[in-house]
Amino acid sequence: MTAHRPSRLLSVFATLFVLVWMVTAGFPFLWTAWGSFKVEPDFFSRVDWTNALTGVNTVRQTGGAFTGDGYYGAWVLNDFWAAALSTAIVTVATVTLSLILGTLGGYALARSGYRYAFWILIVALIFRAMPHITLVSGYLVPFFELNIWGTLTTSIIVLVAINQPFTLWMLHSFFLSVPRDLDEAAMVDGCTRFQAFRTVILPVMWPGIITTGLFSFLLAYNDFAVTAMLLRQDNQTMIPKIASFLGSIQNEGNVMFAVSSVVSATVPLFLLVMFFQRQIVGGLTAGAVKG
Repeated sequence: MTAHRPSRLLSVFATLFVLVWMVTAGFPFLWTAWGSFKVEPDFFSRVDWTNALTGVNTVRQTGGAFTGDGYYGAWVLNDFWAAALSTAIVTVATVTLSLILGTLGGYALARSGYRYAFWILIVALIFRAMPHITLVSGYLVPFFELNIWGTLTTSIIVLVAINQPFTLWMLHSFFLSVPRDLDEAAMVDGCTRFQAFRTVILPVMWPGIITTGLFSFLLAYNDFAVTAMLLRQDNQTMIPKIASFLGSIQNEGNVMFAVSSVVSATVPLFLLVMFFQRQIVGGLTAGAVKG
């Protein structure tokens, strides 16, 4: 009995710690999701915070304890659907280009026996550490000269440039965990280098590619600085659109539109992570072990 007591206490402590962490981490989103179905005087009540639970003013204004006015106002009246569409185009294009360039570059650097491969990765790391605003300002003149400023293409170009060093480093580490014997065996069987890469290495690398793609997706999906500077009001992505709902000193905003939009923008991320959770965990562990 005495020998098992420390392990039981440790298990209880670990369980309580995980529960507290889950409640602490999940509470802000759950509270925001709950409040998105209330009116502003309830959710941001300075008189009684329990109004956000009971919905006193929501019942008085809408006739029910819950209302979808925030979602209707954001998605329909203020065209949040257009921002969601722009976000989808930017993120899909950014992830696709980043993975194509990253897999080819990461594989080449991982299989290269030359010293310059290491210095290319170092330069990429330095490039990744640069502030995003530096890249934006550097691209402005060419964008104006080509008359493409304000289009989704400009954001995709800059986001791919920002994301590429990260994908190179991450996929390079994943490719290092794949034994060279697979390449050599495929080429002995008659495959070219590219055929071995496409038919043998990529299927083995699939968890790592999904993990890298998810991080690339999060970069493009959650970006504010690049898209806010390079896109116009009529084609901006979700994050700048949410910020516009908050208003400014000169213009009054609608906070409940922002609250509803935050929930709408967070739900796809949650579903995406839950759907690919096994591949993400497999990819992270695969990149940590060399074969």
